[in-house]
Amino acid sequence: MKQYEEKYKEIFRYLSLGISRNEISKLLKTSRNTIRKVENTAKSLNLTWNDASTMSNEEFANKLFPKSNDDNDNLQPKPDCEMMYLELQKPGVNRMLLWEEYSKEVKAIGKIPLQYSQFCNYFNQYIEKNKATMHFEHMVAERIEVDWAGTTVPIVDELTGEVSKGYLFVATLPYSQYSYVELMSDMKEENWINAHVNMFEYFGGTTPLLIPDNLKTGVIKHPKNDDVILNKSYQEMGDYYDVAIVPTLVRFPKGKPSVEGTVGKVTSAIIARLRKEEFHSIKEANIKIRECLDAFNAKPFQKRDGSRKEVFENEEKMFLRPLPKEPYEFAVWKKATVQYNYHIAYDRMYYSVPYEYIKQKVDIRITKNIIEVYYKHNRICSHRRLYGYPGQYSTNADHMPLNHQKAGEWNGDRFRNWANKIGPHTYKVIDQLLNHYRAEQQAYNGCRSILKLADSYSSRQLEEACQMALQHLALPRYKNIKLIIAHNQDIRKITDEEVKDESYAIIRGSSYYGGNENE
Repeated sequence: MKQYEEKYKEIFRYLSLGISRNEISKLLKTSRNTIRKVENTAKSLNLTWNDASTMSNEEFANKLFPKSNDDNDNLQPKPDCEMMYLELQKPGVNRMLLWEEYSKEVKAIGKIPLQYSQFCNYFNQYIEKNKATMHFEHMVAERIEVDWAGTTVPIVDELTGEVSKGYLFVATLPYSQYSYVELMSDMKEENWINAHVNMFEYFGGTTPLLIPDNLKTGVIKHPKNDDVILNKSYQEMGDYYDVAIVPTLVRFPKGKPSVEGTVGKVTSAIIARLRKEEFHSIKEANIKIRECLDAFNAKPFQKRDGSRKEVFENEEKMFLRPLPKEPYEFAVWKKATVQYNYHIAYDRMYYSVPYEYIKQKVDIRITKNIIEVYYKHNRICSHRRLYGYPGQYSTNADHMPLNHQKAGEWNGDRFRNWANKIGPHTYKVIDQLLNHYRAEQQAYNGCRSILKLADSYSSRQLEEACQMALQHLALPRYKNIKLIIAHNQDIRKITDEEVKDESYAIIRGSSYYGGNENE
């Protein structure tokens, strides 16, 4: 009994049991196109498994695919040109590959395959005959189209009743029409990029192309006869996922027809359904939107078999490119000039740069956790991002000139010596901070900030503030002492004697800071 005849009947048996095309393909080691062909032909003939079960394998095969009277055709089967056309839309598929697969199948049933040139000529004749009526088929996993929907979702503040707007990000895989929707608080750069990151995670992969509109958040310039200039953060995200970002031509929105069409469908399927509901946060709204989105993707097509979800999972998902191990972290790019103290400033915090770059303009890449500094596209250093009270320094000793490195060799005793010259209460505050942490180096920034208050105010004021802080707090910190000094400054004026007293002068020698005169 011929193998292919046996396989046709087995395919139909599995289909009648409700087993998916994917699973059947794995079980029988046959293509999904063959499975689809058997399924569609059986449907057109109104065949049921009850009918098929009484037939022999040969009878069933002949019922589905009657043998031609042409002896030559029986000897040399013709390729399935419609299947070839659809397969050629997929990434990496070419005529040679299809001919090799065709030849293998034909030989397996004991017949003679067409030569490659005959194979191509036969397909060319088919194309010439049918191209006038053939419609464009999207390539599998080739692109993702993205856009903002024009419709907004009202978000009502539960306490004040104030209404703000939520903006819908929409993305679509054209082949399967499988879609992603997320509500964002605005259409600014950070939300735009984070929506892409969440979209990739939802799809479980990426495509070679990403097709956005010419939004200012993504596209800086799109000249008619020159290269597109993308926003730096958007370009960086595309590079991270190995995706080519190709905006639609200006004034040609049909460059991304899938997402344009999906926007209207999503508006009806999701937004219209939620129009009578009241949401008090973006998070709350997105929970409902996700429920509606899942239903939207699972809804059967009207003019083709299956649903968006079924086509995606059975035919497209396996062709997506794998995601990086970690999702992209949004980054902002800024420019800065390296100061004479070899630091750059960002958000009122200071980060060291190798001293060779003093007065040079550098690019800063800022994420939630990291500050990276670039000079002429080369990274020259990085720091953990600082948070908390302003004016903090992150200083790498390797960035200092050699004479500064010696002066910057701080330790606990040096801070204690400095504090002791101001007063016993200041000494106690500093000593407590140094002893509080597992590694005393963790306290250095805080100690330095407290002791530097003597320069901004006076040593006497710092000492009094430390005394008061110790009376009320177990472990006084910079912000506590700064607040006390500022409060005392408001209720009394510093006397001329305090200001002019040499022992509290603004200009300090190295011995004041706990060092030696000869250091």
